[in-house]
Amino acid sequence: MNRQRMVVGISGASGFIYGVRLLELLAELNIESHLIISRAALLTMTHETDYKLADVTALASHYHRADDVAAGIASGSFRCLGMVVAPCSMRTLAEIANGTSSGLIGRAADVTLKERRTLVLMARETPLTLAHLRNMTAVTEMGGIIAPPVPAFYARPQNLSQMVDHSLGRVLDLFGLDAGTALRWGEPGTATTGQLATQKELA
Repeated sequence: MNRQRMVVGISGASGFIYGVRLLELLAELNIESHLIISRAALLTMTHETDYKLADVTALASHYHRADDVAAGIASGSFRCLGMVVAPCSMRTLAEIANGTSSGLIGRAADVTLKERRTLVLMARETPLTLAHLRNMTAVTEMGGIIAPPVPAFYARPQNLSQMVDHSLGRVLDLFGLDAGTALRWGEPGTATTGQLATQKELA
């Protein structure tokens, strides 16, 4: 394996752009990406973006159909850094939490967990039911990481793209990858305590 590899799943939750931008960042980092897009995600794509399927698959190194459970990434012998589901729907979360995958995203996530590789789920839902929370707990207990795309306002984002980039930068941090998109507290180019409102101003 000459290049590092990562599996990227895009499920049907709102936030299709997270998966698209993640593919772009992985390409910039020279990481070989293996993409899976669920059927529900294709509907989200048409509602939230102007992308066509061909536009998105062109960003990935390899594209696998969501029903292709015989793909290489469905096997534990497929070596990679791990997997990110961006965004992760509650249905996909439930399948992963309970080991009842009906397609390639769930199967690839199950493989990632059993091989003790890094699995990050950018869970996208609010409010959360008790079922959602229990599924998140189950995935965490199995070694997965629940990383909702929460904006960091200390970074003072000026637009949606900066919010997306920061969230994905923090996700890539979990794999030891620095995309250069996450503003870091106390480091150059990042908000400091002097830039924040004082207690007196907030009073």
